[in-house]
Amino acid sequence: MSAIHISQRVEIPESELEWQFIRSGGAGGQNVNKVATAAQLIFDIRASSLPEFYKERLLARSDHRITQSGKIIIKCQETRSQLQNREIALEQFIALIRSANVSAKKRIPTRPTRASKQRRLDGKKQQGAKKALRKNDF
Repeated sequence: MSAIHISQRVEIPESELEWQFIRSGGAGGQNVNKVATAAQLIFDIRASSLPEFYKERLLARSDHRITQSGKIIIKCQETRSQLQNREIALEQFIALIRSANVSAKKRIPTRPTRASKQRRLDGKKQQGAKKALRKNDF
């Protein structure tokens, strides 16, 4: 049984992924109506073997690919090849899982300098003067 490598310590067995192949939408002639080339990957976060840290982070995300019931659904219909669509969907899935491990850099609050405040005020004065010239008083 093969596994999908997420990080050094995290791997997901391929048996936890559910694949569905459906017909692609849009233009494409008769091929679109006959062949199921679009790949849809379904992954249940809560029932997975992912560490709790990953599960919590993924469920807290506001991503349109994560449903309310805790499933990741990725649909790919970029190419006319079922195999290529499957590979693209898998790459997107791995990127989504890896992004849960990345924490946002803490912002250090800064204050504007005196010179930057002065430049801002000078710009506002120039803009006001330009508008005053446009004024048409009779």
